[in-house]
Amino acid sequence: MNRTTTLRRFGVSLLFASLVSLLAAPVAASNGAVGLAGASQDNLAVPQWLYLATGGATVGASALLASFVTDRRFIERVHSWRTSVALDDVVRRGLGIVGSVLGLALLGFIVYLGFTGPQAPTLNFAIIVTFAGLRAGYTMFTYLVGDTWRAVNPWRTVATLLPNGFVEYPHKLGRWPAVAGILALVWVETAAGVTRQPNLLAMAVAGYSVLTLLGALLVGPDDWFDCADPVSVFLRFYGRVAPIRWNDEDGLSVRLPGMRLVTDDEVTDLADIAVAVVLVWELTFSGFVTTEQGAAAITAVVEAGLPALVVYGVLYLGGFAAFLGLYVLASHLTVRRIETFETPRALAVRFAPSLLAIAVGYHLAHYFAFSVSLSPMLVGALTAPLSPPANPVVLTLPAWFGALNVVFVLLGHLLAVWVAHSQAYDTFPSRMQAIRSQLPFVVVMIFYTIVSLWLVSLPTASPPFL
Repeated sequence: MNRTTTLRRFGVSLLFASLVSLLAAPVAASNGAVGLAGASQDNLAVPQWLYLATGGATVGASALLASFVTDRRFIERVHSWRTSVALDDVVRRGLGIVGSVLGLALLGFIVYLGFTGPQAPTLNFAIIVTFAGLRAGYTMFTYLVGDTWRAVNPWRTVATLLPNGFVEYPHKLGRWPAVAGILALVWVETAAGVTRQPNLLAMAVAGYSVLTLLGALLVGPDDWFDCADPVSVFLRFYGRVAPIRWNDEDGLSVRLPGMRLVTDDEVTDLADIAVAVVLVWELTFSGFVTTEQGAAAITAVVEAGLPALVVYGVLYLGGFAAFLGLYVLASHLTVRRIETFETPRALAVRFAPSLLAIAVGYHLAHYFAFSVSLSPMLVGALTAPLSPPANPVVLTLPAWFGALNVVFVLLGHLLAVWVAHSQAYDTFPSRMQAIRSQLPFVVVMIFYTIVSLWLVSLPTASPPFL
């Protein structure tokens, strides 16, 4: 079998697997998020022709990219291009001080106004800023522009001013504490009512602050916020997709979006893979439970006799385990398919950064319309935190916004395929090995994308029994 035939079969098999994603009949694009879902509940119509055409074009481009873009020098030029913007020391220190003050002020207002402000979620500063501002808007800023959390993080600001580092962090744990923390925070967001009750949110933030400061003071801020703190790890991994990064030596380093996923060795073990997978899964989970179909499925199981929280818990943890297991399985299949001295673990680590591109695409699809529709409410809360408006303004978005959700998911998929393609050519000296090694991972990415496209095509609903 010659090389051309092998490339053609690879592309055809990848395209065939991808076309399964087009079987999902689009109904409407979901813009609901768990927080403030009732304030932004419009279902955004997605034209079927656009859904199919965009999906087909992106999937076809993925197959062509994986099969025919084989010039190593071109691939190297794309992901290694960079430029720097020098900043004066005074400017950098000033920006750091501004960020620290802003972070402390926001934390103080969230806790204080969560307890003392109006207890209606669409009027309370804590609810609006936490979910429309931080959960949606600031996360998007982190991966679209740059990660500024190190400067803004109020708990790091406090911990660095106090005596710390009394014990050494157990590095054998890696980032597993952060994985558990992210899962716990999303569970609290979904099941504990913090998106509807400002005083409950304030209690949760205050409790989180105490635990975070104790941990940072015990093992030191650097180890705690790099490995154990779920919010910091969550934003750190998203920030790797951003084009701009703060560099202590050069000021600002600018690169093409997502290219640090190829060159930076941030992912080193299974715990880091789990972080990447949980960023994909938590959005899939919250997307599913806020759709009419998801609500109907959960209702049917609960009515059969199982407690609601047990149903949610099994779905939540079981789905995460399935997503993680599917990805690890892809690494084992890859080793079986090609002749290589690479271990399944090494390949799983190598290709894991591509999952962050999928997470970015789905986060945009999940939160972009939500953030835009609530932007007047957020601006009002930030400019007048002590004077909530009597009638908060929510934007009604045009129908074409639904098409953006589909585009975001598919662009994330395409970026993920490019990252995997670049990683393969950086790992294997043989061109055929590089091409064949990608297939199991790209198929897993396509599966994630199928699920994402299906969820953004469904009408929204409130999660039942919560």
